Amino acid sequence: MGETITFWVLAVVSVSAALGLVFSRKAVYSALMLGVVMLSLAVLYAVQDAPFLAAVQIIVYTGAVMMLFLFVLMLVGVDSADSLVETIKGQRFWAAVAGLGFAALLALGVGNTVFAPAVGVGGATQQAGGNVPALAQLIFTRHVFAFEVTSALLITAALGAMVLAHRERVRPKATQRDLSRARFTGPQPSPLPGPGTYALHNAIDMPALLPDGSVSPKSINRVLARHEEDGVRPTDPAKAALVKQVIDNDVAAEEDVVAEDAAHQEEAK
Repeated sequence: MGETITFWVLAVVSVSAALGLVFSRKAVYSALMLGVVMLSLAVLYAVQDAPFLAAVQIIVYTGAVMMLFLFVLMLVGVDSADSLVETIKGQRFWAAVAGLGFAALLALGVGNTVFAPAVGVGGATQQAGGNVPALAQLIFTRHVFAFEVTSALLITAALGAMVLAHRERVRPKATQRDLSRARFTGPQPSPLPGPGTYALHNAIDMPALLPDGSVSPKSINRVLARHEEDGVRPTDPAKAALVKQVIDNDVAAEEDVVAEDAAHQEEAK
């Protein structure tokens, strides 16, 4: 009875997570939904008297492969929009063929499960001498090609992430001494005033007020100022103009850094 209840509860959870994996618009959410599916499979393995498969599912797939997916997403970036331009000729056709083939395999698997008599994990592994020998025999004999292709795919994904995230250093890395010297020779050696200081609101999105009542431009949070470009601006015209000035200064500074990096790359060539 407990096994049946566990199966139906996890069936709903895993199928819902699988649908979220397919239809989610953000890659991070899809990766998290994949983790839910993997954990549900691990519990199902444990219920079916397959503790080794449950441990492998959690340690290898959920703990290693899942983390690899998340690291790839963090290195490549999740803010970049996917291009809908077909760069490889015929990729949509072959993707449709692969989808139809996968659907046929899924239909065969469901049909085999429905119409074939149930054997159980114990009966299936009894001839091989246990769960671990039966799993090893299938991996290294019948499914060895698929196993090697999967491992090569994971290695390729890791190498691709490193190649895409690699950036050539065009200037020497600043040491602690260089950073301290640049700070004390700059216009602001002391820490910047925190947002909300001498203000009516103790919030990070409110700029600080100086003793004379004017707004301090050094207290404006750059991240929030960038988000305020989308129409969410302070109601005070003076504060709105100050936020716009800070954004323009940051954009000009970024353009100067990009131009300087380009000049260093040209000198290196």
